[in-house]
Amino acid sequence: MAHYDLEEQEQIDTLKTWWKMYGNLVTGVVVAASLGVIGWQGWNWYQRNQVAQASAIYGVLEQAVATNDVQKTKAAAGELAEKYGRTGYAALGALLAAKQSFEAGDLKTARVQLTWATENARDEVRDLARLRLAAVLLDDKAFDEALKQLDAAHAAAFDARFLEMKGDVLVAQGKKPEARAAYKAALDKGGAGGELLRQKLDNLGESA
Repeated sequence: MAHYDLEEQEQIDTLKTWWKMYGNLVTGVVVAASLGVIGWQGWNWYQRNQVAQASAIYGVLEQAVATNDVQKTKAAAGELAEKYGRTGYAALGALLAAKQSFEAGDLKTARVQLTWATENARDEVRDLARLRLAAVLLDDKAFDEALKQLDAAHAAAFDARFLEMKGDVLVAQGKKPEARAAYKAALDKGGAGGELLRQKLDNLGESA
């Protein structure tokens, strides 16, 4: 029994020595791992909470657009951009608010809202924002700025629409040969509005 106690005591002493040497390191690793798990769970909760709140505000924005409440629409879109800019709802809200602003003749506000979307949205939403911004710039006779948006990188699925819009801008600038080339390229890309593109080409004096 004494031999067992002695052996046990030696193990305890060895453990104490090891703990003195590496205890702080082990504790740090355990704490860091625990914080990592808690942090990840907290981040996921934060993200879900952000999305839920953004969704609610987007619902308010949709209702404001439906009732043509311009001020409420601007306020909701602004809140989405300021507080929930990382969520998809913010970019969608900017597009929806910009549509209302454009239809109300407020091109300045529409440009601001769409510019924000082009800088903060992702993938297809960003490409759609560029197209809409180019249309607003065209209506505002800011032709060079419109072409700059249309020359930006975008998904291949949007090629035809970007080329058609580019043709519209070039027509407005009086650059018929360049516009014709853009329309033809849009047709080659299989633009959905094939008949409309052919009409635009006809209006330039040459059919597809």
